[in-house]
Amino acid sequence: MCGIVGYVGNEAPQGIIIEGLKKLEYRGYDSAGIAVVNDGKIKLRKHVGEIVNLEKLIGNENLGGHVGIGHTRWATHGAPSDVNSHPHMSNDNRIALVHNGTVENYVEIREQLEKEGFTFKSDTDSEVAAVLFGKYYNELGDLKATMDKVTHEMTGTFALAAIAEDQPEKFVAYRKNAPLIVGKGNGCNFVASDFSALLKYTKDVYLLETGDTVVLTPDNVTIYDESGKEIKRETMHISWDESVAEKGKYEHFMLKEIFDQPKAIEETLDRNLSDGGRVSLYDMTLTKEDFAKFNKICIVACGTAYHAGLVGRNIFEKFVKMPVEVDVASEFRYRDPFVDEKTLFIAISQSGETADTLEALREAKRKGARVLSIVNVVGSTVARESDDVFYTWAGPEISVASTKAYTTQLLSLYLLALYLGDLRGTISEEYYREVVSELSEIPEKLEKVLTLRGDIEKLAKKLYDRDQVFFIGRGMDASVAYEGSLKLKEISYINSFAIAAGELKHGTIALMEPTTIVVALATQSKLFDKMVSNIQEVKARNAHVISIAKEGNTAIEEHSNETFYIPECMDEVSPLLSVIPLQIYAYYVAKEKGCEIDRPRNLAKSVTVE
Repeated sequence: MCGIVGYVGNEAPQGIIIEGLKKLEYRGYDSAGIAVVNDGKIKLRKHVGEIVNLEKLIGNENLGGHVGIGHTRWATHGAPSDVNSHPHMSNDNRIALVHNGTVENYVEIREQLEKEGFTFKSDTDSEVAAVLFGKYYNELGDLKATMDKVTHEMTGTFALAAIAEDQPEKFVAYRKNAPLIVGKGNGCNFVASDFSALLKYTKDVYLLETGDTVVLTPDNVTIYDESGKEIKRETMHISWDESVAEKGKYEHFMLKEIFDQPKAIEETLDRNLSDGGRVSLYDMTLTKEDFAKFNKICIVACGTAYHAGLVGRNIFEKFVKMPVEVDVASEFRYRDPFVDEKTLFIAISQSGETADTLEALREAKRKGARVLSIVNVVGSTVARESDDVFYTWAGPEISVASTKAYTTQLLSLYLLALYLGDLRGTISEEYYREVVSELSEIPEKLEKVLTLRGDIEKLAKKLYDRDQVFFIGRGMDASVAYEGSLKLKEISYINSFAIAAGELKHGTIALMEPTTIVVALATQSKLFDKMVSNIQEVKARNAHVISIAKEGNTAIEEHSNETFYIPECMDEVSPLLSVIPLQIYAYYVAKEKGCEIDRPRNLAKSVTVE
């Protein structure tokens, strides 16, 4: 949530910061602002709404200077407004500060500052940090010492960056459990909430740890750890090309990322399959002896990643023959979960910065579990705090609604299950090779599924105005149904609902009527006949049925208004294919409704607050 960009260098910061903020729009925001130091004064410009509103406010004005900070805000304290936007200023206007996260004790700090005569313009916890920073900067006159004192008094989760009017070529930043990286340039340096803001300018970054403070000048990056000791860190080179964060020929990032999936799957396969067709997780340190200690697997995630985990449960139980729990991260640590040193804990997160997943991971580690994470962002907090990491190699995913991250998470779970089943001796060699062969064919089969685009678009044009959509399935199809429903609701704002098809008659079927759309997944061969019976139940109530089945199962057409087919495949790998028509359907329904597809209202890509 939110985005920070900071710059110090030989060029004027204005264009660089605004360009960086645009690359962070996918994180979700409701206002934007920028502050630069020029001629001994801080020039502040901020505006509610999209970045284009900020650009209109600035117009042809050249803010000048050599150091600046910018921010996109996602409201937590105080409604979206100009005054609640970042950056915030100290009372004497000598300091400008941006903040991501939450200051948990801001009420107490604010009350104390008010007693001392300080005043506030906004309803935010962030302005409290700015005013407090201004107070201590007047006493100390040093950005680093002031940041130390401010962050010592505040509790919560936050990333901060601050500039001072008397420091025209320096700024300071701090990270505590909120994403913040440092970009190293030539005669310039940066901070940002994500790699994507920096790819145009540098691919060499420092990964800050929680508790780090960094002081930046055009020629130097000085990092201090939580104890205040100056430390040396190696830079990490980002291999992503800037073009992967561009829409190219596609109207929206979501559509581009749907069509990126064959390549993303192929990349993840290439990095984890040896020439001999064995799963080779080169960075994995789990041994056969380690795995012999485990008596269960616990998968924890949020949103789309949680839905991937639901599919993963079926795969792990089938390949590894071990009990598997799947839990929502925001609930996991509040139910005193039974997790110990005999638990393999798998955390799934696209960004690797999801606050709830991070806290669940830390709770599992406190209880002694071995932590293995599946993440897309190299060097993210989840990755660094895990014992083992499986990177998905989906590349940057800009649209808030996840598509290629989901399918690469699924593939990662398949590969992990094969690897662990092989370690444990619970999967036969014949079956192992059959599954690997099926997975190797997925990119080609995905290309075939993507050809359904035109027919699905026509269907969306016809049915986009329906306000009640149900997704149903059995077995792994039920797990995919949850993801299909989420895609539709988050970008089209339709109140869609997913349910295991066998549960329909236990209450939900009362909602069926002629205007209801039912999207029915029927790709599981062993459950096909039962699924057809469930489709007949809703069809008897005059619902409009859209079915997804494998090629050859044409009997389903008799009970469906429309049917879309995926290529023949093993039941076990069908989720990698069956989710694609659901993604395309959600996209075109949202497009027909005129929704903001890449940045749906109220949502953020990287959820860094609980």
